[in-house]
Amino acid sequence: MNQHLVAGTFLHVLDLVGTFVFALSGAAAGVKHRLDLFGVLVLSFVAANFGGITRDVLIGAVPPAAIADWRYVAVSVLAGVITFRQPVVIERLRSPVLMLDAAGLSLFAVAGTLKAQAFHLGPVAAPLLGMLTGIGGGLVRDVLVSDVPAVFRAEIYALAALAGSMVVVIGESLNWPNWLVAVAGAVLCFGLRMVSIRRGWRLPVAGTPDR
Repeated sequence: MNQHLVAGTFLHVLDLVGTFVFALSGAAAGVKHRLDLFGVLVLSFVAANFGGITRDVLIGAVPPAAIADWRYVAVSVLAGVITFRQPVVIERLRSPVLMLDAAGLSLFAVAGTLKAQAFHLGPVAAPLLGMLTGIGGGLVRDVLVSDVPAVFRAEIYALAALAGSMVVVIGESLNWPNWLVAVAGAVLCFGLRMVSIRRGWRLPVAGTPDR
């Protein structure tokens, strides 16, 4: 089988898995805020696809996959309906929104970086777009439910996505297999995010200026 076809299929599957996981996190946030079915589905779609849509527009992959490919909408709606109808299943996870968000962040950061590299972006732009892919959906999701986005709360969030994206770039430069690059980047991002939550690691916060 053609190597480019295999790589493209792998990237597409990774993107859809990330879409489903982030859609669950968006829907879980909607259930937490007691939104109706439409509100839950909107959050599900936005959380799952906003980062990818922004990435695709910036790299010229238009129309964005989340709009052109019905599977992204279907996956988002499926995750939203499952969460809306069976919220107990999601609630069984400890801190469900945070855990699902960390998983989505990891998968999207990796998938976004790989797609940016497939469009021949360099070692600086590719990880930045990977980070944007990871944080974009969660940022808009939080804004829509009137929460301060995690990326602005001094948490190790965007930095975790950037670290995972950089592993992908380094692995690709060393000619590692795509699956190994993806696993290594996702594990680092997810691990860094979850450890920072459990241990309370935070970035420095600007102090109040003296008057």
